[in-house]
Amino acid sequence: MKLLILDRDGVINEDSDAYIKSPDEWHALPGALEAIARLSAAGYRIAVATNQSGVGRGLFDLETLAAINAKMQGEVHAAGGRIDAVFFCPHAPDANCECRKPRPGMVFEILRRFDVEPAEACFIGDSLRDLQAGHAAGCRTILLLTGKGRQTMQDGDLPPGTTVRVDLAGVAAELAP
Repeated sequence: MKLLILDRDGVINEDSDAYIKSPDEWHALPGALEAIARLSAAGYRIAVATNQSGVGRGLFDLETLAAINAKMQGEVHAAGGRIDAVFFCPHAPDANCECRKPRPGMVFEILRRFDVEPAEACFIGDSLRDLQAGHAAGCRTILLLTGKGRQTMQDGDLPPGTTVRVDLAGVAAELAP
């Protein structure tokens, strides 16, 4: 496995049903930054794939989203890690686009940009739609119990072969011992 595709909200940072609408509202989950640093040091490429319908809903603009992602990148860098790229879907759910998870369009674009076969990639998320997008693209899938992960596991119907880990630190311990 060469490429790890991470959902953002609920995987790297705290999630909010009211959306993360400013850099001040973005707070890393305990151990997530260090886990990304550990995975980066082990040679994994890290991409973020995130639905950001708050843009399509008019809750924040692309400039604000860029500032939120810059804060995330800066904190990951300060912890010694690297996020190689951030991909996002800015559309509202009713836009019927191909890039919004659970559709695999964004994942296919990431695989294409990194020139990685699906079997060499893993999608790590906390919601069923994350896992469905990764699975539909042919990637290995890991459900984290952070964010909405416990509810996702309780609801069941996970894609075949999905593994479950407590958090991103647990993934790093496994993949970058």
